[in-house]
Amino acid sequence: MSAIAAGLAACGATPPPAVGPVATAPVQELGQGDYATVSDNAYRLRPSDVISVSVFREPDLSVARLPIGSDGTISLPLIGAVETEGKTLEALTNEVTHRFDISGLRRPSVSINVIEYASHLVTVEGGVESPGVYTFQPGARLSSALALASGPTRVAKLREVAIFRETDDGMRVAKFDYAAVSQGTMIDPVIEPGDRVVVGISSLSQFWQDFLRALPAFGMFTRVRF
Repeated sequence: MSAIAAGLAACGATPPPAVGPVATAPVQELGQGDYATVSDNAYRLRPSDVISVSVFREPDLSVARLPIGSDGTISLPLIGAVETEGKTLEALTNEVTHRFDISGLRRPSVSINVIEYASHLVTVEGGVESPGVYTFQPGARLSSALALASGPTRVAKLREVAIFRETDDGMRVAKFDYAAVSQGTMIDPVIEPGDRVVVGISSLSQFWQDFLRALPAFGMFTRVRF
């Protein structure tokens, strides 16, 4: 293998995993305090999610596929519009059951499930094999987002991975060393709906290369304006 080929291969290579406990806690001195490493077990519904509503022995009241509207509501036979955004499945099931009960349905038995997390979209671009927009399951991590895009390319700059995230304070960006994430020596953060992951690569515009290199400490969310 030539020196050039070896250098290119090394760009996309990851070091072997570090044997021992995996980094699971944010390191405050690296600015990782804002990153979740454990997902919320009680999933809260969002617009565009698709649910199913089954009412026992009431096929006319059951709906096999019901997208949540952009206003965060659904509409069900007999009871009409129901607010769903921000509710857990348990809370929504209890409310729908109560609404059916007061509407005259005798001893309603309701089951609600999420059949598609359509609100969970992540954009992955830069040094990955298949850039694009992907749906993901709640609790997925940065490594999952890269896997959805078929992984980093051979020439990806694994130490220059940025996550852009819309917050109440505006767009923020964080930088990760994905080689360290792969080793288990840096946290593998939980991604959130709407995140944008950019993996560094030499073919990115000079603006992006300079931007990624200039980001502050790994894992630190920084407010940015474009």
